Amino acid sequence: MAAVALVQGASRGLGLEFCKHILLNKAPAAVIATCRNPEVAADLATLSAQHPGRVTVLKLDVNREDDIKNAAETVKSAFGKVDLVINSSALLHPSGKGETSLRDVSAQGVISTLTTNTVGPLVMAKYFAPLLQKGGGMFGQQPVEKAKQHSGIIVNMTAKVGSIGDNALGGWYSYRMSKAALNMATRNLSIELARSRPRIVCVSLHPGTVNTDLSRPYHRNVPKDKLFSTEYSVQCLMGIIDSLNIDKTGRAYAWDGSELPW
Repeated sequence: MAAVALVQGASRGLGLEFCKHILLNKAPAAVIATCRNPEVAADLATLSAQHPGRVTVLKLDVNREDDIKNAAETVKSAFGKVDLVINSSALLHPSGKGETSLRDVSAQGVISTLTTNTVGPLVMAKYFAPLLQKGGGMFGQQPVEKAKQHSGIIVNMTAKVGSIGDNALGGWYSYRMSKAALNMATRNLSIELARSRPRIVCVSLHPGTVNTDLSRPYHRNVPKDKLFSTEYSVQCLMGIIDSLNIDKTGRAYAWDGSELPW
């Protein structure tokens, strides 16, 4: 059976680019693209038309557990397994700007950011791990001995600013906290899911500063050679995904393959 990849938050930005890359470079892999409002996801509709029979678009608001549960049940009925799950949705802050000081912090802003960036991916793992355990390990694990092989991969899109060890500037309370907590979720999942057979690889990946809606307000502070297109970032990240095996689970990697400190 062909590989099955699910991209959560697929209607734009990195999520959309992951869908495009897999469809173009991983034939005949099937792509399950999830987003909050499929009825207005024009780019996903175009992808579906360009790749008949290979794209399934599902409604999934990562803030709603029922949506995640229903999507998992639909995928189970249609495919019976998943080989790769990429959690791509991210919220900088409900205001669209990171908090620069305590004066900017609000309880609701922190809660909203944590719900999207941390709780959502964790609940995704809850419902999709059983399908990943049935995967065929069809992404990653370039020639490797049997003991290091996996059944599937969970990728949580993190950010370098979520590294506690790397934080020297402060600010961006909600976003930093949400990504640090996401990294802990990745680590926890890697331990639990690596105990089972077949086993699941869980990693956090940092895409660099990418030209997306999330980062756009801060582009003027980014050197031109450090502002990446979605195509370049995803190409780098898929190279990392293609190299994964069970020995690399529970870690955070930057777009260039370097390991990030927790």
